[in-house]
Amino acid sequence: MTVTRTIPVGTNPDAVAVDPDTRTVYVTNYLANTVSVIDAATGTVTCTLRVGSGPNGVAVDPAARAVYVTNGGDDTVGDDGTVSVIDEATMTVTRTIHVGFNPDGVAVDPAARTVYVANSLGNSVSVIDVAASTATATIPVGSNPDGVAVDPAAHTAYVPNFFGNSVSVISRCI
Repeated sequence: MTVTRTIPVGTNPDAVAVDPDTRTVYVTNYLANTVSVIDAATGTVTCTLRVGSGPNGVAVDPAARAVYVTNGGDDTVGDDGTVSVIDEATMTVTRTIHVGFNPDGVAVDPAARTVYVANSLGNSVSVIDVAASTATATIPVGSNPDGVAVDPAAHTAYVPNFFGNSVSVISRCI
């Protein structure tokens, strides 16, 4: 295993997600308030999209052809508390969804058409209904959740609580 390529992106790249169907890579640039879109086949940045302040999490929903970017804010502007939704077909930000305080990690359950957002300073997880394009629930979890992973077969989200030394498990019936 070796590094085969280095691709310049924006200032302070923070998170990355890949759409395996389109072989497109999305990189959040925390201090630039942008997302770099990379063609994995050519290794080139095809466009750079402006999103909210301090983007620090990204997840792809290949079924919906959408990308979800958490905007946690930064020290200069404070908390943004939003998720930018990028339409993969048009490469534009089509919606901004308000969530909890300092959103960080994000994951998608494509079959349940649900997005989970860990609000690290809010000690909660926002649940976004993809069809409604809105946060439909806020679930209290442990202290300082900063990530989230989804088991799409079980429709279960796992949220690590950084200061709580625990993992919160969120189950959903569909």
